[in-house]
Amino acid sequence: MSDAVGRELPGLDTFPGLVLALTALSGELPAALVSRLPASDTYKEYAVKQLKRDNLLRTFYRNGVRGLRLTTTAKRLLLECWPDQFLPYLSGSSETNQLKSEVVRRLRLHRMAEVLVTMLNADVSVLPWEKPALFAPTPPAGLTALDRPAYYSSREVKELGAQAVKIRGSRSTGVLLAGGNIFAVYNTGPGQMKWENKAELRLKALLEMELCQTRLPAQFKRTKQAAIVFASDMEQMPPLMGVGVDKRQSCFVLTSEFEPFCYLPSDHHGEVILQLLCAPGERAVLDGILQKGFKPPRPGWIIENDAIDGDSPVLFAYTCDMPRIRRFHAALEKMDWTGTLFCFDFQVDAMRQVCGQHVKIESLDFEKVKALLNDMEL
Repeated sequence: MSDAVGRELPGLDTFPGLVLALTALSGELPAALVSRLPASDTYKEYAVKQLKRDNLLRTFYRNGVRGLRLTTTAKRLLLECWPDQFLPYLSGSSETNQLKSEVVRRLRLHRMAEVLVTMLNADVSVLPWEKPALFAPTPPAGLTALDRPAYYSSREVKELGAQAVKIRGSRSTGVLLAGGNIFAVYNTGPGQMKWENKAELRLKALLEMELCQTRLPAQFKRTKQAAIVFASDMEQMPPLMGVGVDKRQSCFVLTSEFEPFCYLPSDHHGEVILQLLCAPGERAVLDGILQKGFKPPRPGWIIENDAIDGDSPVLFAYTCDMPRIRRFHAALEKMDWTGTLFCFDFQVDAMRQVCGQHVKIESLDFEKVKALLNDMEL
């Protein structure tokens, strides 16, 4: 990199460089999403203004949707400085290079960006150059088990080439690999998603073949695939579980194709729960704390449970595993029993809409649990 270029473009290890990188990977970064990136609010505001003054970033506003896009100068400099990293995103007819103004396409880019930021804040590897090129047409030589959680966007998955044609129509934004778990990832945003069931099943089959059988069988051979759906808030969870809508719209979510199938808001609450999903050991410790005062769980019992209160089942539902919550509720109704469900305080209203009178809901203080998890990391 020449000195002249070095003065014009911030390093990728700086906050301004991160904003440019995320904008390049996303095509268009929702302007409001900058507030969720790690830095002080004052500095973030200053850094974005400086990127605009330096003609590296511009605001694109249309149809009431505001986003940040790279300027032609920024694209040129990124390609000059880091061609290997940015060529797939800033050249040719790629969706992130040939940007459209239609609101539907832009909102798709925004949902992809929201997932990237949530993963980043949950300490998941998202930048392509910081993780193995797992979905390259030819897998990297000496590919070994991933040593930290990694998220691969749907664009990266499609680098498989001809094989990726099989997942055309999938609503997935990408795939999260954490420990021995595979999560197909979705983002329904503020509205309901129309599921393409066959496309999602083809995605599942592709991941089974490529990850579990071909590329990382030692790590994923016996893995049962799971899924995560992000949303703007908790309001979309009840409809996804069939409350107030045609249940055919939610039948895919509630099948056993992906388990667990967790619902997370695209905010700090979702980031903390995502960290728990990526760290089964921490989740087990939290469950152990919640189990105090109860009898041990009964494996294989007629009703799923994480503990027993007298003779009543107790479910820890703070990860919002929708199929499991539905089975718990349905079994209690069928048996005409009463059970207890534990969830975070911000999830209570949605849980009450989903569960009937047979389910007693107990609230966990999110901030106290987060403080406990922080102490566990020390």
